[in-house]
Amino acid sequence: MAQAPPPANSDSNDPYERLGLKPGASFEAVQNAKVARLAELPADDMKARAQVETAYDAVLMQSLKERQLGQLTGAAATASKQEAGGSSSGPLSGGNLTRLPSLPAMPKPQLSIAMPELNLAEGEQLWQPLAAQGLLLVALLLVGQQAGTPELLLSVAALITIANLQRRSRKFFRGVGLTVLVLIVGTLLGGLASSGLAGSGLPITAAQLAALPTLILLAALSVLVD
Repeated sequence: MAQAPPPANSDSNDPYERLGLKPGASFEAVQNAKVARLAELPADDMKARAQVETAYDAVLMQSLKERQLGQLTGAAATASKQEAGGSSSGPLSGGNLTRLPSLPAMPKPQLSIAMPELNLAEGEQLWQPLAAQGLLLVALLLVGQQAGTPELLLSVAALITIANLQRRSRKFFRGVGLTVLVLIVGTLLGGLASSGLAGSGLPITAAQLAALPTLILLAALSVLVD
C-alpha cells in the first residue's frame, strides 16, 4: 500500500513540505500538489499563492539539477519521458521534418562602365554647338569683365553641351556627368592659368581667364564625344 504524502506546511521553507510532497515525487504528483494547494487558498491571497508557485518552481529546478547530475528522481524521470515522447512525435522530429526547398542563386551584380568614344560630330550636330560656343567665347572676351557674366556664360555653355550630347547618344545622365566632370577640370585649369598669368598685363580679368579653358573644353566635349 502506498504511503500517504505528508501534509502541506505553508510555514516551512522547504518547497517539498510547503507542497506536501516527499523528495523524489513524480512530475504528476508535483503538478497535482500545486493545483491542490492553490485550490485551498483564497483567490485574493496573492502572497500565499505566490509562495506556492515559488515552491513549485523550486521543486522543478531541484529535479532539473538532479537530472544534470545523473540523479534521476521520479519527477525528473517523468519529465524526461514526456520530453522523449514529445520529441519523437512532434512536428520537428527527424522523420517528419520537411526539407525546405533551396533558394535559387542570386545573380552577382556586375558594374559595367562604358568609356566615352571620341567621334567627331557631323552636320548640324557639329556646326550648331560650335557656333553657339563660339558666340559665348566672344561674349566672354567682350563683356566678361562685368561681375557674374563669366559664370552665366559657363552655365549656358554647359546646357548647350548637355543638349548636344543628348542629341548624339540619347543618354541624358551620361551627358550630365561628363559635363560636370569637364566643368570641374576646366575650373581647375582656369584657376591655375589665372594665378600663373596674374600681373602679365593681359587685357582680360582673372575671372575671364579662369572661364576660358572651361568654355573651350565644353565646346570640344559637345562635338567630339559620342
